Amino acid sequence: MDYPRFHLALPVDDLQAADHFYAELLGCPRGRRSERWIDYDFWGHQLVAHLVAADAMPTLARNPVDGEDVPASHFGVVLPWDDLQRLITRLKALGIEFAIAPTVRFAERRGEQQTCFVCDPAGNYLEFKAFRNIELLFASDGLDYP
Repeated sequence: MDYPRFHLALPVDDLQAADHFYAELLGCPRGRRSERWIDYDFWGHQLVAHLVAADAMPTLARNPVDGEDVPASHFGVVLPWDDLQRLITRLKALGIEFAIAPTVRFAERRGEQQTCFVCDPAGNYLEFKAFRNIELLFASDGLDYP
């Protein structure tokens, strides 16, 4: 990878459940770990699950985006279109429930993308998406999106 990698630390209230989700279900290789945190290779980026008390977990606000009620706090990865299709197939085969089912957002418009959301066992939302034209990932077209 020839560009900077992000580092994201997120709270979880059950480290074993988080480990099963990220390592076993999503297939993220484990890195370093302690009794209170585990590093994962999240598609080339460093994700760290930190154990916190259940009553310390943050609450989530939501925003409407193209007809969906999207969790305002979420993270994820932008994949090539075919890779996202394979991931969606894997998630379905594993019986992972989608918080927002796979859908095409902004269909036939600049920035058309396929997206889906899942929730980890601690309630952290992950978005996996793919752009029809990856060149438009950061495009500013001057349009307001509903």
